[in-house]
Amino acid sequence: MVAGSNDERDDGAGATVEGLYGSQLSPDRQRERLTDGEVPVAVYGLGKMGLPLAGVYAETTGNVTGVDVDPAVVESVVDGESHVVGEPGLDELVAEQVAAGRLAATTDGEAAAAAARIHVIIVPTLLDAENEPDLTTVESVADDIAAGLAPGDLVIAESTLPPGTCRDVLRPHLANESGLAPDEFGLAFCPERTSSGTALRDIRGQYPKVVGGVDPESTRAAAVVYDELSDNAVHPVSDATTAEAVKVFEGIYRDVNIGLANELGRLADELEISVREAIDTANDLPMCQLHDPGPGVGGHCIPYYPHFLLGRTDEPMAVTETARRVNDGMPATVVERLERELAREGTDLADASVVVLGITYRPGVEETRASPALGVIDALDEFGADVAGVDPLVDPVDYGARPVEIDELRGEGFDAAVVVTPHAAFDRIAWEALEPMVVVDGRDAVDLSGTHHREYDLAGSSDGRPPRGRHRAGDETDGCDAETTPATTDGGTDV
Repeated sequence: MVAGSNDERDDGAGATVEGLYGSQLSPDRQRERLTDGEVPVAVYGLGKMGLPLAGVYAETTGNVTGVDVDPAVVESVVDGESHVVGEPGLDELVAEQVAAGRLAATTDGEAAAAAARIHVIIVPTLLDAENEPDLTTVESVADDIAAGLAPGDLVIAESTLPPGTCRDVLRPHLANESGLAPDEFGLAFCPERTSSGTALRDIRGQYPKVVGGVDPESTRAAAVVYDELSDNAVHPVSDATTAEAVKVFEGIYRDVNIGLANELGRLADELEISVREAIDTANDLPMCQLHDPGPGVGGHCIPYYPHFLLGRTDEPMAVTETARRVNDGMPATVVERLERELAREGTDLADASVVVLGITYRPGVEETRASPALGVIDALDEFGADVAGVDPLVDPVDYGARPVEIDELRGEGFDAAVVVTPHAAFDRIAWEALEPMVVVDGRDAVDLSGTHHREYDLAGSSDGRPPRGRHRAGDETDGCDAETTPATTDGGTDV
């Protein structure tokens, strides 16, 4: 069959449904059919980004089936409920679309594929034990799609993929498993550009939508779809591999930028300044946009995307590799700083009780994948400390820490606290009522002035105080306890 040909599919009620790829209809008629629900859509993956995407597809096209392997997730959607926490507007959107018959859900991917003409993949691409991209889940979805793939169908990958995956993996995989020629169906990479907590806003058009197909017709067909879904511009690029690179480059930029900020932030002790203040001031210039230093980089995106290229290219990527190493090492750096601050109090970390504040990787987001808090807990365990954890969204016991509720902190006597993820719920902590402790603030999130705690701000505070600039109420020193011999590194440098 020649490229651009388009078979019609029976919709189960005797009517025929033409796909967008290779359609001979006018562009206006294609858009009309898409938004009138005449082109069935299947969205594979109903997670934190998949369910919002399915909801927006439903409100735009009116004919969407969401697919997920988790029966509990599917059951909740069928009941008109969202299982995703902390996504404004999503509960209402799912309820409205299900009630209107515009959104359904199933665990049967093959059945959904057989009914659909547009197939949208939005499942995670994780890493294996050797930090190699693991395409198992994506390929499993491709198997389901291939079982129902028909000429004229359009497959859209929104999952972040190593550059070259659509061209070298998905297209031949779909062709081999479906029995179709590669030019009988469309395949485009259209990366999600969303963040937890703003997913609906982002999908509806906060940023331009990147579209790149394995052939020009795939790009054209995908652009038709996203012209309707997004209020922002659609940005077609040369091909799917370029679009895949756009998404990976965005993540690597952020990882490298944060790595630089963290490297500079670690100089705050030695320079006796607030690096945060220096960064904020440097960013007055538009050509300088340094990110914030912190205890590490977490989530299902930034820590993973550099590995989509590292070790997979002939060209060395020393900058990217170094940034990843710096960011991976930040949880250990935080614990090293804590060890030194406790030593100033005459306490050995091995004998200390430490509470970790915030287990998830971001405030208000129920996601712990690659969270810096996990590295902090592991490092504290290696030192032999007694570790407790507080988090309003997850149970710290699942991550190796004794769980403590916020309101129970007053009844505890900790030697130290580490602020990793500053959830809004932590605003109600009555620090002045807690027993004196060392507080390592990895996010410049708490103000302990006037309390009896010793505070160490990683990289200093935004208002200009160096890491040890805050001191206990009644102290007359700058918080460095001049009478105490400073802790040193093996090289003898005071840090």
